[in-house]
Amino acid sequence: MGQAGEVLLASLKLGLTSFGGPIAHLGYFERAYVRQRQWLTGDEYGSLVALCQILPGPSSSQVGFLIGLHRAGWPGALAAWLGFTLPSALLMLACATLAARAHGTVAQVVVHGLKLVAVAVVAQAVWSMARRLCRERATTAIALGSASLLLVAGGSSMQLVALGASALAGAALCRDARPDGEKLSIAIGPAVAWTALGAFALLLIGLPILAARFPGSLIALSEVFYRAGALVFGGGHVVLPLLRDAMVPAGWISDESFLTGYGLAQAMPGPLFTLAAYLGAASNHVPSAAAGAAVAVVFIFLPGLLIATAGASLWSRLARHRNARASLAGINAAVVGLLGAALYDPVWVTAVRDGADAAIALVALALLERWEAPPVAVVLACVLLSGIRALT
Repeated sequence: MGQAGEVLLASLKLGLTSFGGPIAHLGYFERAYVRQRQWLTGDEYGSLVALCQILPGPSSSQVGFLIGLHRAGWPGALAAWLGFTLPSALLMLACATLAARAHGTVAQVVVHGLKLVAVAVVAQAVWSMARRLCRERATTAIALGSASLLLVAGGSSMQLVALGASALAGAALCRDARPDGEKLSIAIGPAVAWTALGAFALLLIGLPILAARFPGSLIALSEVFYRAGALVFGGGHVVLPLLRDAMVPAGWISDESFLTGYGLAQAMPGPLFTLAAYLGAASNHVPSAAAGAAVAVVFIFLPGLLIATAGASLWSRLARHRNARASLAGINAAVVGLLGAALYDPVWVTAVRDGADAAIALVALALLERWEAPPVAVVLACVLLSGIRALT
Protein backbone atom coordinates (compact mmCIF):
# COMPACT_ATOMS: atom_id res chain seq x y z
CA MET A 1 0.00 0.00 0.00
CA GLY A 2 1.34 3.39 -0.89
CA GLN A 3 2.08 6.18 1.57
CA ALA A 4 -0.28 9.07 2.21
CA GLY A 5 2.55 11.50 1.54
CA GLU A 6 2.87 10.51 -2.11
CA VAL A 7 -0.91 10.79 -2.49
CA LEU A 8 -0.83 14.26 -0.96
CA LEU A 9 1.91 15.43 -3.32
CA ALA A 10 0.18 13.99 -6.39
CA SER A 11 -3.22 15.45 -5.49
CA LEU A 12 -1.69 18.80 -4.50
CA LYS A 13 -0.11 19.05 -7.95
CA LEU A 14 -3.52 18.34 -9.48
CA GLY A 15 -5.16 20.86 -7.16
CA LEU A 16 -2.75 23.53 -8.40
CA THR A 17 -3.02 22.75 -12.13
CA SER A 18 -6.43 21.17 -12.82
CA PHE A 19 -8.44 23.88 -14.53
CA GLY A 20 -11.67 23.49 -16.46
CA GLY A 21 -14.32 21.94 -14.21
CA PRO A 22 -15.25 18.37 -13.23
CA ILE A 23 -15.17 16.80 -16.69
CA ALA A 24 -11.72 18.22 -17.35
CA HIS A 25 -10.61 17.09 -13.89
CA LEU A 26 -11.42 13.51 -14.80
CA GLY A 27 -9.09 13.90 -17.75
CA TYR A 28 -6.32 15.21 -15.52
CA PHE A 29 -6.91 12.32 -13.09
CA GLU A 30 -6.75 9.73 -15.85
CA ARG A 31 -3.46 11.16 -17.04
CA ALA A 32 -1.91 11.43 -13.56
CA TYR A 33 -3.18 8.30 -11.81
CA VAL A 34 -3.68 5.81 -14.65
CA ARG A 35 -1.15 6.62 -17.35
CA GLN A 36 1.69 8.23 -15.41
CA ARG A 37 1.66 6.61 -11.97
CA GLN A 38 -0.31 3.44 -12.85
CA TRP A 39 -1.97 3.34 -9.46
CA LEU A 40 -5.00 1.68 -11.08
CA THR A 41 -5.99 0.36 -14.49
CA GLY A 42 -8.14 2.10 -17.05
CA ASP A 43 -11.02 -0.27 -16.31
CA GLU A 44 -10.77 0.36 -12.59
CA TYR A 45 -10.71 4.09 -13.20
CA GLY A 46 -13.71 3.87 -15.50
CA SER A 47 -15.64 1.97 -12.83
CA LEU A 48 -14.88 4.63 -10.22
CA VAL A 49 -15.95 7.40 -12.59
CA ALA A 50 -19.17 5.55 -13.37
CA LEU A 51 -19.93 5.07 -9.68
CA CYS A 52 -19.38 8.72 -8.83
CA GLN A 53 -21.43 9.90 -11.81
CA ILE A 54 -24.55 8.23 -10.38
CA LEU A 55 -24.03 9.59 -6.85
CA PRO A 56 -24.83 13.08 -5.57
CA GLY A 57 -21.87 15.34 -4.91
CA PRO A 58 -18.72 16.55 -6.70
CA SER A 59 -17.79 13.61 -8.91
CA SER A 60 -14.15 14.52 -9.52
CA SER A 61 -13.48 15.01 -5.80
CA GLN A 62 -15.21 11.71 -5.03
CA VAL A 63 -13.07 9.92 -7.63
CA GLY A 64 -9.89 11.43 -6.20
CA PHE A 65 -10.96 10.54 -2.66
CA LEU A 66 -11.54 6.89 -3.60
CA ILE A 67 -8.26 6.69 -5.54
CA GLY A 68 -6.47 7.96 -2.43
CA LEU A 69 -8.29 5.34 -0.36
CA HIS A 70 -7.29 2.63 -2.83
CA ARG A 71 -3.67 3.74 -2.80
CA ALA A 72 -3.01 4.48 0.88
CA GLY A 73 -6.08 3.71 2.97
CA TRP A 74 -7.99 6.33 4.93
CA PRO A 75 -4.96 8.61 5.39
CA GLY A 76 -4.57 8.50 1.60
CA ALA A 77 -8.24 9.34 1.09
CA LEU A 78 -7.96 12.39 3.35
CA ALA A 79 -4.67 13.40 1.69
CA ALA A 80 -6.22 13.14 -1.78
CA TRP A 81 -9.16 15.34 -0.81
CA LEU A 82 -7.03 17.91 1.00
CA GLY A 83 -4.43 18.16 -1.75
CA PHE A 84 -7.00 18.64 -4.49
CA THR A 85 -9.24 20.99 -2.52
CA LEU A 86 -7.02 23.26 -0.42
CA PRO A 87 -5.32 25.33 -3.17
CA SER A 88 -8.51 26.69 -4.70
CA ALA A 89 -10.25 26.93 -1.30
CA LEU A 90 -7.44 29.10 0.09
CA LEU A 91 -7.40 31.23 -3.05
CA MET A 92 -11.16 31.77 -2.80
CA LEU A 93 -10.82 32.66 0.89
CA ALA A 94 -8.13 35.18 -0.01
CA CYS A 95 -10.34 36.69 -2.72
CA ALA A 96 -13.23 37.07 -0.29
CA THR A 97 -10.98 38.60 2.37
CA LEU A 98 -9.48 41.10 -0.06
CA ALA A 99 -12.82 41.76 -1.76
CA ALA A 100 -11.20 41.03 -5.13
CA ARG A 101 -13.16 41.41 -8.34
CA ALA A 102 -12.58 39.30 -11.42
CA HIS A 103 -13.46 41.90 -14.02
CA GLY A 104 -11.60 43.43 -16.93
CA THR A 105 -9.90 42.32 -20.12
CA VAL A 106 -7.01 40.50 -18.46
CA ALA A 107 -9.35 38.34 -16.37
CA GLN A 108 -11.42 37.49 -19.45
CA VAL A 109 -8.32 36.47 -21.41
CA VAL A 110 -7.10 34.22 -18.60
CA VAL A 111 -10.48 32.52 -18.17
CA HIS A 112 -10.78 31.94 -21.90
CA GLY A 113 -7.31 30.41 -22.04
CA LEU A 114 -8.26 28.04 -19.23
CA LYS A 115 -11.35 26.97 -21.15
CA LEU A 116 -9.15 26.04 -24.13
CA VAL A 117 -6.96 23.96 -21.79
CA ALA A 118 -10.09 22.06 -20.80
CA VAL A 119 -10.81 21.26 -24.47
CA ALA A 120 -7.40 19.62 -24.88
CA VAL A 121 -7.52 17.75 -21.57
CA VAL A 122 -10.98 16.31 -22.16
CA ALA A 123 -10.13 15.36 -25.76
CA GLN A 124 -7.06 13.47 -24.57
CA ALA A 125 -9.08 11.72 -21.87
CA VAL A 126 -11.78 10.65 -24.36
CA TRP A 127 -9.18 9.21 -26.74
CA SER A 128 -7.23 7.43 -24.01
CA MET A 129 -10.27 5.95 -22.27
CA ALA A 130 -11.88 4.90 -25.55
CA ARG A 131 -8.82 2.86 -26.47
CA ARG A 132 -9.06 1.00 -23.15
CA LEU A 133 -12.78 0.68 -22.59
CA CYS A 134 -14.24 0.47 -26.11
CA ARG A 135 -12.20 -2.27 -27.76
CA GLU A 136 -15.18 -4.31 -29.03
CA ARG A 137 -18.04 -3.40 -31.33
CA ALA A 138 -20.55 -3.73 -28.51
CA THR A 139 -18.79 -1.33 -26.16
CA THR A 140 -18.12 1.10 -29.02
CA ALA A 141 -21.81 1.05 -29.91
CA ILE A 142 -22.78 1.65 -26.27
CA ALA A 143 -20.40 4.61 -26.04
CA LEU A 144 -21.74 6.16 -29.24
CA GLY A 145 -25.32 5.57 -28.14
CA SER A 146 -24.72 7.20 -24.76
CA ALA A 147 -23.01 10.20 -26.36
CA SER A 148 -25.88 10.62 -28.84
CA LEU A 149 -28.49 10.42 -26.09
CA LEU A 150 -26.73 13.03 -23.97
CA LEU A 151 -26.16 15.38 -26.92
CA VAL A 152 -29.80 15.18 -27.99
CA ALA A 153 -31.50 15.20 -24.59
CA GLY A 154 -28.90 16.76 -22.27
CA GLY A 155 -29.32 17.36 -18.55
CA SER A 156 -27.80 15.65 -15.54
CA SER A 157 -30.85 13.37 -15.21
CA MET A 158 -30.15 11.95 -18.67
CA GLN A 159 -26.68 10.93 -17.46
CA LEU A 160 -28.39 8.55 -15.05
CA VAL A 161 -30.62 7.27 -17.84
CA ALA A 162 -27.63 6.70 -20.11
CA LEU A 163 -25.69 4.86 -17.40
CA GLY A 164 -28.70 2.69 -16.55
CA ALA A 165 -29.41 1.84 -20.18
CA SER A 166 -25.73 1.08 -20.77
CA ALA A 167 -25.66 -1.26 -17.78
CA LEU A 168 -28.56 -3.23 -19.31
CA ALA A 169 -26.91 -3.22 -22.73
CA GLY A 170 -23.64 -4.40 -21.22
CA ALA A 171 -25.39 -7.24 -19.40
CA ALA A 172 -26.84 -8.40 -22.72
CA LEU A 173 -23.94 -7.73 -25.10
CA CYS A 174 -20.74 -7.88 -23.01
CA ARG A 175 -21.01 -11.30 -21.36
CA ASP A 176 -17.38 -12.12 -22.17
CA ALA A 177 -15.99 -8.83 -20.94
CA ARG A 178 -13.07 -9.11 -18.56
CA PRO A 179 -11.49 -6.16 -16.74
CA ASP A 180 -7.76 -5.65 -17.13
CA GLY A 181 -5.44 -6.29 -14.20
CA GLU A 182 -6.48 -6.84 -10.61
CA LYS A 183 -9.90 -5.99 -9.29
CA LEU A 184 -10.03 -2.68 -7.49
CA SER A 185 -9.40 -3.35 -3.81
CA ILE A 186 -10.91 -0.69 -1.58
CA ALA A 187 -10.86 -1.64 2.09
CA ILE A 188 -14.40 -0.62 3.03
CA GLY A 189 -16.22 -3.18 5.12
CA PRO A 190 -20.01 -3.37 5.50
CA ALA A 191 -19.88 -1.77 8.96
CA VAL A 192 -17.99 1.28 7.67
CA ALA A 193 -20.26 1.56 4.64
CA TRP A 194 -23.43 1.46 6.75
CA THR A 195 -21.95 3.93 9.24
CA ALA A 196 -21.18 6.36 6.41
CA LEU A 197 -24.67 5.97 4.98
CA GLY A 198 -26.21 6.46 8.42
CA ALA A 199 -24.16 9.59 9.04
CA PHE A 200 -25.20 10.95 5.64
CA ALA A 201 -28.89 10.48 6.46
CA LEU A 202 -28.59 11.67 10.07
CA LEU A 203 -26.95 14.94 9.05
CA LEU A 204 -29.44 15.46 6.22
CA ILE A 205 -32.32 15.16 8.71
CA GLY A 206 -30.72 16.62 11.81
CA LEU A 207 -29.00 19.74 10.52
CA PRO A 208 -32.26 21.47 9.40
CA ILE A 209 -33.68 20.92 12.91
CA LEU A 210 -30.59 22.44 14.52
CA ALA A 211 -30.51 25.28 11.97
CA ALA A 212 -34.10 26.22 12.83
CA ARG A 213 -33.13 26.40 16.49
CA PHE A 214 -29.95 28.43 15.87
CA PRO A 215 -30.68 30.75 12.92
CA GLY A 216 -27.85 32.87 11.58
CA SER A 217 -25.22 30.65 13.19
CA LEU A 218 -22.44 28.48 11.80
CA ILE A 219 -24.76 25.51 12.31
CA ALA A 220 -27.34 27.15 10.06
CA LEU A 221 -24.63 27.90 7.51
CA SER A 222 -23.44 24.29 7.60
CA GLU A 223 -27.01 23.14 6.88
CA VAL A 224 -27.17 25.29 3.74
CA PHE A 225 -24.01 23.80 2.30
CA TYR A 226 -24.63 20.22 3.43
CA ARG A 227 -28.08 20.21 1.82
CA ALA A 228 -26.67 21.58 -1.44
CA GLY A 229 -23.88 18.99 -1.51
CA ALA A 230 -26.26 16.15 -0.67
CA LEU A 231 -28.96 16.87 -3.22
CA VAL A 232 -27.05 17.94 -6.32
CA PHE A 233 -26.23 15.71 -9.26
CA GLY A 234 -24.01 16.87 -12.11
CA GLY A 235 -21.17 18.81 -10.52
CA GLY A 236 -20.35 22.31 -9.43
CA HIS A 237 -22.33 24.25 -12.01
CA VAL A 238 -25.53 22.48 -10.97
CA VAL A 239 -25.07 23.36 -7.29
CA LEU A 240 -24.99 27.11 -7.98
CA PRO A 241 -28.79 27.62 -8.30
CA LEU A 242 -29.33 25.66 -5.08
CA LEU A 243 -26.83 27.77 -3.18
CA ARG A 244 -28.11 31.06 -4.55
CA ASP A 245 -31.73 30.22 -3.69
CA ALA A 246 -30.67 29.24 -0.17
CA MET A 247 -28.31 32.13 0.54
CA VAL A 248 -29.39 35.30 -1.27
CA PRO A 249 -33.08 35.51 -0.25
CA ALA A 250 -32.18 34.52 3.33
CA GLY A 251 -29.71 37.41 3.58
CA TRP A 252 -26.55 35.37 3.94
CA ILE A 253 -24.94 37.15 0.99
CA SER A 254 -25.85 39.70 -1.67
CA ASP A 255 -26.54 38.74 -5.27
CA GLU A 256 -23.57 40.85 -6.40
CA SER A 257 -21.17 39.07 -4.04
CA PHE A 258 -22.53 35.68 -5.03
CA LEU A 259 -22.00 36.34 -8.73
CA THR A 260 -18.54 37.77 -8.07
CA GLY A 261 -17.56 34.57 -6.28
CA TYR A 262 -18.86 32.50 -9.17
CA GLY A 263 -16.84 34.52 -11.66
CA LEU A 264 -13.68 34.12 -9.60
CA ALA A 265 -14.26 30.36 -9.28
CA GLN A 266 -14.05 29.99 -13.07
CA ALA A 267 -10.38 31.04 -12.99
CA MET A 268 -9.40 28.72 -10.14
CA PRO A 269 -7.87 25.25 -10.38
CA GLY A 270 -9.45 22.37 -8.51
CA PRO A 271 -13.12 21.65 -7.77
CA LEU A 272 -15.75 24.30 -8.43
CA PHE A 273 -17.33 23.33 -5.10
CA THR A 274 -14.62 25.44 -3.43
CA LEU A 275 -16.78 28.40 -4.37
CA ALA A 276 -18.16 27.52 -0.93
CA ALA A 277 -15.01 28.99 0.63
CA TYR A 278 -15.77 32.39 -0.91
CA LEU A 279 -19.46 32.25 -0.04
CA GLY A 280 -18.79 31.13 3.53
CA ALA A 281 -16.12 33.80 4.06
CA ALA A 282 -18.29 36.56 2.58
CA SER A 283 -21.44 35.50 4.44
CA ASN A 284 -23.11 37.73 6.98
CA HIS A 285 -23.35 36.62 10.62
CA VAL A 286 -20.16 34.47 10.60
CA PRO A 287 -17.65 35.18 13.41
CA SER A 288 -14.74 35.32 10.96
CA ALA A 289 -14.09 34.81 7.26
CA ALA A 290 -11.87 31.80 7.96
CA ALA A 291 -14.52 30.11 10.13
CA GLY A 292 -17.23 30.66 7.53
CA ALA A 293 -15.02 29.35 4.74
CA ALA A 294 -13.97 26.26 6.71
CA VAL A 295 -17.54 25.33 7.65
CA ALA A 296 -18.81 25.88 4.11
CA VAL A 297 -16.06 23.82 2.45
CA VAL A 298 -16.28 20.89 4.87
CA PHE A 299 -20.05 20.61 4.75
CA ILE A 300 -20.47 20.98 0.99
CA PHE A 301 -18.01 18.12 0.37
CA LEU A 302 -18.95 15.91 3.34
CA PRO A 303 -22.18 14.38 1.98
CA GLY A 304 -20.58 13.40 -1.32
CA LEU A 305 -17.62 11.74 0.42
CA LEU A 306 -19.90 9.85 2.82
CA ILE A 307 -22.13 8.54 0.05
CA ALA A 308 -19.09 7.64 -2.08
CA THR A 309 -17.70 5.61 0.83
CA ALA A 310 -20.93 3.65 1.10
CA GLY A 311 -21.26 3.25 -2.67
CA ALA A 312 -17.71 2.03 -3.21
CA SER A 313 -18.25 -0.85 -0.79
CA LEU A 314 -21.20 -2.15 -2.79
CA TRP A 315 -19.48 -1.41 -6.11
CA SER A 316 -16.46 -3.53 -5.22
CA ARG A 317 -18.69 -6.44 -4.23
CA LEU A 318 -20.69 -6.22 -7.45
CA ALA A 319 -17.50 -6.30 -9.53
CA ARG A 320 -16.81 -9.86 -8.36
CA HIS A 321 -19.86 -11.29 -10.14
CA ARG A 322 -19.91 -12.21 -13.82
CA ASN A 323 -23.24 -10.53 -14.62
CA ALA A 324 -22.16 -7.41 -12.76
CA ARG A 325 -18.87 -7.30 -14.68
CA ALA A 326 -20.80 -7.39 -17.95
CA SER A 327 -22.92 -4.47 -16.77
CA LEU A 328 -19.79 -2.64 -15.64
CA ALA A 329 -18.31 -3.03 -19.12
CA GLY A 330 -21.40 -1.28 -20.49
CA ILE A 331 -21.21 1.43 -17.84
CA ASN A 332 -17.51 2.01 -18.55
CA ALA A 333 -18.35 2.47 -22.22
CA ALA A 334 -21.08 4.91 -21.23
CA VAL A 335 -18.50 6.94 -19.30
CA VAL A 336 -16.54 7.32 -22.54
CA GLY A 337 -19.74 8.47 -24.25
CA LEU A 338 -20.45 10.88 -21.41
CA LEU A 339 -16.98 12.42 -21.73
CA GLY A 340 -17.34 12.54 -25.50
CA ALA A 341 -20.65 14.39 -25.26
CA ALA A 342 -19.19 16.78 -22.69
CA LEU A 343 -16.21 17.42 -24.97
CA TYR A 344 -18.64 18.97 -27.45
CA ASP A 345 -21.12 20.53 -25.01
CA PRO A 346 -20.27 22.34 -22.79
CA VAL A 347 -16.47 22.20 -23.21
CA TRP A 348 -16.08 22.91 -26.96
CA VAL A 349 -19.22 25.04 -27.29
CA THR A 350 -18.25 27.42 -24.48
CA ALA A 351 -14.53 27.61 -25.26
CA VAL A 352 -14.05 27.54 -29.03
CA ARG A 353 -15.46 30.62 -30.76
CA ASP A 354 -13.61 30.44 -34.09
CA GLY A 355 -10.78 28.80 -36.01
CA ALA A 356 -8.08 30.53 -33.97
CA ASP A 357 -9.46 29.07 -30.75
CA ALA A 358 -9.64 25.63 -32.38
CA ALA A 359 -5.98 25.97 -33.41
CA ILE A 360 -4.93 26.86 -29.85
CA ALA A 361 -6.83 23.85 -28.50
CA LEU A 362 -5.14 21.58 -31.06
CA VAL A 363 -1.72 22.94 -30.06
CA ALA A 364 -2.54 22.19 -26.43
CA LEU A 365 -3.68 18.67 -27.33
CA ALA A 366 -0.44 18.08 -29.25
CA LEU A 367 1.57 19.29 -26.26
CA LEU A 368 -0.23 16.82 -24.01
CA GLU A 369 -0.46 13.80 -26.29
CA ARG A 370 2.56 14.09 -28.56
CA TRP A 371 5.17 15.76 -26.36
CA GLU A 372 3.70 14.82 -22.95
CA ALA A 373 4.11 18.35 -21.65
CA PRO A 374 3.18 18.95 -18.00
CA PRO A 375 -0.32 20.42 -17.53
CA VAL A 376 1.00 23.63 -16.00
CA ALA A 377 3.02 24.30 -19.16
CA VAL A 378 -0.07 23.71 -21.28
CA VAL A 379 -2.04 26.11 -19.08
CA LEU A 380 0.60 28.82 -19.50
CA ALA A 381 0.77 28.23 -23.26
CA CYS A 382 -3.00 28.53 -23.71
CA VAL A 383 -3.25 31.66 -21.59
CA LEU A 384 -0.33 33.24 -23.47
CA LEU A 385 -1.75 32.36 -26.90
CA SER A 386 -5.18 33.58 -25.82
CA GLY A 387 -3.62 36.89 -24.77
CA ILE A 388 -1.70 37.25 -28.05
CA ARG A 389 -4.90 36.55 -29.95
CA ALA A 390 -6.78 39.20 -27.97
CA LEU A 391 -4.17 41.83 -28.88
CA THR A 392 -4.29 41.10 -32.61
